[in-house]
Amino acid sequence: MSGSPADVKLVGNAMANATRRKIMAMLIENNRNKEEIEKAVGASMLDYHIQMLQQAGLIEQKESTLVLTDFGKNFTETRAEKPVEVKKNLTGTKPIDIVEIRQLLPCIADKTKFRIIARMEPSLGGALKLLEPLFPRARYSEKINALIIQKGNVLLTIYSTGNVTMTMIKNQEEATQILEDIRRAVNDAIVKGITPVPREKVKVDHNEIYEYLPKTNCQICGEQSCYSFAIKLVSRDTELAKCTPLLDAKYSTNLEHLQAIMEYL
Repeated sequence: MSGSPADVKLVGNAMANATRRKIMAMLIENNRNKEEIEKAVGASMLDYHIQMLQQAGLIEQKESTLVLTDFGKNFTETRAEKPVEVKKNLTGTKPIDIVEIRQLLPCIADKTKFRIIARMEPSLGGALKLLEPLFPRARYSEKINALIIQKGNVLLTIYSTGNVTMTMIKNQEEATQILEDIRRAVNDAIVKGITPVPREKVKVDHNEIYEYLPKTNCQICGEQSCYSFAIKLVSRDTELAKCTPLLDAKYSTNLEHLQAIMEYL
């Protein structure tokens, strides 16, 4: 998930229910199967509660087991901590190192690509927001205390806790190179003690949005085609939430990119 308004709304709705909060608490302790969860919270509307948590990107099902996603883990870690106090400058910020890169599951949108989780230490904490202007396509999310960076088709989310997630990675070598480029850029700013100045607003073209839409021309959104829907999105004459097919698991990566892109409009 990207931390966009639509993302925040999904997570907020998912966590607004006591039963779903209890399910999340159980999964923090350990992975569970549906039968175990049913014994603890009851069978009433259980499938609906699980679906809500899945749509928010907090949990996923692996065979018969429910587990927290990387976003779900980072979300619970962030909520367990005190709110991050954003720094005014980079004074006292320590240079970072990449201490772990781990390959996870193939991306749903493209089975030839991977989702990667990594870790930076020490964590950047409140300095993370200051680094947003370092990257051409980056945005800091107050909701999840994370810096979201787009590099082509790759979407990175760097959390204030030091955790990093990446989508659409070709292999571990590509992940290593991207993380090294980020490490250098961040450490160069820290060593020089230069806080990047705010950049001009990024311009978004409707063709870029169209690239990540389902391209089914289903007209569920009320438009004649996905292309016309993309044009309406750029002019803010419609909302991304109207493209309900994007909630299908196979479009999860597309949705992450679109939510990030929409923040620039």
